[in-house]
Amino acid sequence: MKIIQAIALLFLGVLILGGCKVGTNYTRPEVQLPEHYQFTDANTNFDNKLKWWNLFNDPVLDTLIQKALENNKDLLATAQRVEAVRHQMAIQKADLYPQFSYSGTAGRGNFAGSKLPNAVNSFSLLGQASWELDFWGKLRRMNEAAQAQYLASEQGLNALRLSLVTTVATTYFQVQEFNAKLQIAESTYAIRDSSYQILLYRFDAGIIPAIDLNHSRIQKAIAEAAIPLYKRLATQTENFLAFLIGEYPSPQDYTNKLNAYAQVPKIPAGIPSSLLDRRPDIMQAEQELVAQNAMVGVAEALRLPSISLTGLLGVASSDLSKLTSGDPAWNINGGLLGPLFNWQKNANRVKAEEALAQAAIHQYESTVLNAFREVEDALVAIQTLKQEEQAIQEHVDAAVEASKLSEERYDKGIASYIEFLESQRQAFDAQMSLTSNKQDLLEAYVNLYQALGGGWE
Repeated sequence: MKIIQAIALLFLGVLILGGCKVGTNYTRPEVQLPEHYQFTDANTNFDNKLKWWNLFNDPVLDTLIQKALENNKDLLATAQRVEAVRHQMAIQKADLYPQFSYSGTAGRGNFAGSKLPNAVNSFSLLGQASWELDFWGKLRRMNEAAQAQYLASEQGLNALRLSLVTTVATTYFQVQEFNAKLQIAESTYAIRDSSYQILLYRFDAGIIPAIDLNHSRIQKAIAEAAIPLYKRLATQTENFLAFLIGEYPSPQDYTNKLNAYAQVPKIPAGIPSSLLDRRPDIMQAEQELVAQNAMVGVAEALRLPSISLTGLLGVASSDLSKLTSGDPAWNINGGLLGPLFNWQKNANRVKAEEALAQAAIHQYESTVLNAFREVEDALVAIQTLKQEEQAIQEHVDAAVEASKLSEERYDKGIASYIEFLESQRQAFDAQMSLTSNKQDLLEAYVNLYQALGGGWE
């Protein structure tokens, strides 16, 4: 009866002290957020439930992103590591509860602490229970840290998903850029080769000097060399795209659609404070801070005594046939273990964890700062690339027109062939520059969505 009363009192003490946890509970660090972004309106909102790539209205891109999310090997491997962390959290949580085990022995001999006059048999079948009472919250803090680490790993997985989606999109646009430049190179080569053939005929007839023929040959070779260059770049980029979606490289026909994306819908950038609850890298950094804050409490709890209960209940006999017929064997023990003098080891452990907690705060603040930098970079990129596009388009129109006029002037003997070639070169370079600008603008849109925390569901 006294034993039952003692156990009841002990459980009552556990319930009373159950809310006691050493260490401070986590609170989010205060960060000074800007009122609005520099290159967008202050009161817009971003719909992070939207699959943002649908705005491009490209079924091929939609399919590639879906394949990547389902088949990318790095993403699948990371997902399994997150699953392992989830099970580790469950393992840590189990330490909060009593642990039960069993054991059985069978033996024969003449020694049981001292020599016996005759050999005897011994049989036992025992159940055991042990429980560390979490008076100071050490185990709960450890469970808190494990849960935060799991949530951090989940946000890391989300960050990888977001990075994968944006990489697929930008790689797809790069393929189209290289294919567009390949078309420009092939078209330019065809024009220059035709021009070279005409000049060759004129040279053979003694109408033009050799210098004009040689300059034409140089320009033809420049355009010809660009063809295998952009074939190589397009194929290598397609191979990387195949890797991202978890497939082996194979011939693909990615039609150039850069001009079809000219009217991308306007993207509201969102209010700055929402970044904290949307960017997976910020949420990951915060959960890592939560985990480290809990580890400070664990270190402080290690400076206090730990109390544990152990119990044993079973049967024992020298005769196997009488193993279950005798009185049960049992005992119950309470244990107290605490540090006495260890050369400041536990105090230094607390200081070390506190320093790591301060480092985690600075890392969180750095992640927030970097997030705002990326948003501002993407916003200014979109704004300035649109301005560049207008200027480059004007350059293309003027260069193409100048090339036509220079050709007419050369045919009439008014302009030199050097002037004609220079006009051709400027038209070629301007068309290449415009193609690069279109790809850069699309990539800037993608970077903005990534900087804002993405839009996967």
